[in-house]
Amino acid sequence: MNRNRRILIMASVAMPFVPTAFAAQAQPFVEVWKSPTCGCCKDWIKHLEANGFKVRTIEVPSTAPMRAKLGMPELYGSCHTALVNGYVLEGHVPASDIRRLLAEKPRALGLSVPGMPVGSPGMDGPEYGGRKDAFDVLLIGKDGSATGYRSYN
Repeated sequence: MNRNRRILIMASVAMPFVPTAFAAQAQPFVEVWKSPTCGCCKDWIKHLEANGFKVRTIEVPSTAPMRAKLGMPELYGSCHTALVNGYVLEGHVPASDIRRLLAEKPRALGLSVPGMPVGSPGMDGPEYGGRKDAFDVLLIGKDGSATGYRSYN
């Protein structure tokens, strides 16, 4: 067997394992502070995990103290607060926007989906009857300012 063919065969055998190894290394870690009784928070966490995020949940009586500690203005508050790679996440932020944030690495505090809009990840279960309200993902500056990051209509 010639050398090139042997290399090709070895590479084809090894290739199925390469993406798995890289995926394990690239899996972002998210810490989430939430109320023990919040069902939509649990659904948002499932959304993150289904999209390749590793999640650690910390149950607290109120997320307001952690939100304040991390610098997220109450104005942009929701039912859970999270931290990923130094960025604060507030509310039902879609996984695709978190991935974009981590790829672009803007000089910002993080992202917020204020309130609990129906149709956002975690607020999209069968109990909502397929309803999807428009909502915005906001990029929150370190000074507390907000700009549009993505709109879902």
